[in-house]
Amino acid sequence: MNVLRISSFSEGGIGGNPAGVVIADHLPSADVMQATAAEVGFSETAFAARTDEGAWRVRYFSPESEVPFCGHATIALGAALAGEFGNGIFKLILNETAITVDGQKTADGIEAALQSPATRSNPASPELIAEVLRLFDYDAADLDERIPPAEIHGGADHFAVTLNSREALSRMSYDLEKGKALMNKHGWVTILLSYSEKPSLFHTRNAFASGGVMEDPATGAATAAYAGYLRDIGWPHGGQIEVRQGQDMGYPSLISAGIGEKPGSSIRVWGAARLMD
Repeated sequence: MNVLRISSFSEGGIGGNPAGVVIADHLPSADVMQATAAEVGFSETAFAARTDEGAWRVRYFSPESEVPFCGHATIALGAALAGEFGNGIFKLILNETAITVDGQKTADGIEAALQSPATRSNPASPELIAEVLRLFDYDAADLDERIPPAEIHGGADHFAVTLNSREALSRMSYDLEKGKALMNKHGWVTILLSYSEKPSLFHTRNAFASGGVMEDPATGAATAAYAGYLRDIGWPHGGQIEVRQGQDMGYPSLISAGIGEKPGSSIRVWGAARLMD
């Protein structure tokens, strides 16, 4: 099985989040895809096969589980499809919905943009907030009161915590097994921690214990969900935000998200991709 290794949302030709991509005539069995993802060892591997209608059936696997949607693996897939079939917009059929990814080879490299599934968000209860803060050893004084903690969705479920300082974000730490238990208990793929430097510029970190990964250096799905949440609360985003992620890990990443006015509508997420092989 040929596995492409592509880093998504890289900045300046470095960093980004590595993903595996398999383009096959037919999707392997779930057991084979799971085993392949575990062997690749990246936070996600995307598997794609063309349908009779010309779309692409896509499934995503972390080293330990299948996830319904993964942003950085979708960007990597868009880059792979553009490399093999030329620039274009590719329709992707996921387990629960359909989206598109636009892959473009340029003079400077490869770029890709996805249109996320629909977004939604729900305020978090005080009990739920306390549970998450305990995991990371934060307290209420660390929170940005302008952007309350919430359950967010953009193709997958996440929990979002916005902190009031870059220093608080930089000291993120938690127990992997406790984090996995908490995320699996509530059905969250990741817990997103963020800090707003400006209304349109955020620094984020993503705990991905549900997939057996301590932290992701770039997380497009959580960014889409978070952008939808900012729209829901009336945040002055100006139609677009930039997200810097991975700096604390040594994998600088840059994610851009375009936010339309319609509540719940798709978020456009884009960035650069680089081949690792």
